[in-house]
Amino acid sequence: MQREGATSERVLVVDDESGLQAAHVRILTAAGFEVDACATAEEAIERLRRGNRYAVVVTDLVMPGMSGIDLLEYAHRVDADLPVVILTGRPSLRSTIAAVEHHSFRYLVKPVTPLVLSETVSSAAAKYRLSEVKRRALELCESEGWGVEDGATARNFELSLSQLYLAYQPIVQPSDGRAFGYEALVRSDAVALSKPDELFGAAERLGRVQELGRVIRRLAAQQLDREATLSTLFVNLHASDLMDPELYRAEAPLTLHAPRVVLEITERRSLDGVADLRERLKELRAFGYRIAVDDLGAGYAGLSCFNVLEPEIVKLDMSLVRHVDTSPRKRALVETMVRVCLRDLGIQVVCEGVETTGERDVLIEIGVPLLQGYLFGRPARELCAPQQLELHSEQRLRASATPAAQPLPKLAKSS
Repeated sequence: MQREGATSERVLVVDDESGLQAAHVRILTAAGFEVDACATAEEAIERLRRGNRYAVVVTDLVMPGMSGIDLLEYAHRVDADLPVVILTGRPSLRSTIAAVEHHSFRYLVKPVTPLVLSETVSSAAAKYRLSEVKRRALELCESEGWGVEDGATARNFELSLSQLYLAYQPIVQPSDGRAFGYEALVRSDAVALSKPDELFGAAERLGRVQELGRVIRRLAAQQLDREATLSTLFVNLHASDLMDPELYRAEAPLTLHAPRVVLEITERRSLDGVADLRERLKELRAFGYRIAVDDLGAGYAGLSCFNVLEPEIVKLDMSLVRHVDTSPRKRALVETMVRVCLRDLGIQVVCEGVETTGERDVLIEIGVPLLQGYLFGRPARELCAPQQLELHSEQRLRASATPAAQPLPKLAKSS
């Protein structure tokens, strides 16, 4: 019987026995669920890793390769609240203890009647709905400053931090379509605080921004260890990172790769609270780091801050780039900013957020030497070559004639 008020929540059924898998799919479909199915834990994990969302996972315990307990453990690393129902025809004390330790929702012995299966999954889905509502309520309370305790935020932050990874997006030279470098963007496999703004917001509330920054820099250093031919990696810095002593240690993991790293400092946050900023930047440049101003035109655009940073690179914010091909006002602004940076200040320019060929073509016509955006490649766990997009002959001539589209000079270490 279909549940009253069913909302077609998605359930994932995992079982290597095709007959049982089909039977469970029929039972749960009749109960009003939208059901996906697969035969191995590895396939189920891949679905979760790709971002598929489920209200409940129903899995066999013993399967070729990874077990249902392995799947349960991974699922809770992605989403600590996701209910996982374990089914087994061979119950044992060891598997029962493992299921309890990893917080399975239920541990059912086969054969399971249709009524027991549908009621168990319905109960699990209802409790998951409640957990999602509680999560939204917590976010609302925190955003409104209602004084909610930070216990849940701390737990979510810990979960997100444990599942942190970097995604890499190419920065492209339009003259030849090759990658000038890559920007390392923070991501997390955990559902809670999976967006960078949410993650950094939680870190700020908990006073753990520097801890987060250290993890990011360590992951970036590991990528540079693996990719010896990668010439330039852009790594974002929070304003608080500039006050972290770890950033200035000569033996710090990222410092060992400093000549290959551009540190992006966003204009969206004020640097007024960073003491001795000039001296700190001088010390970073002595290691070989280069400095980029990120989000130019979208934040604290004061001349004094820009003058102190003296960046080697500026990245024009995507809000200026978006629809630059259809907005004469935006085009005039971008053209002026690019001209001043390249010609008058000798600063390299990247336009980020390029999504259409129309935007790309106008930016090439303006003379922008470096471009970044979904048009060339989305952020990915591995370094991927930019998507090759054919240029017309006159566009190719304009792009190749841009003198600033050259590799940045390495900085000599100061004494």
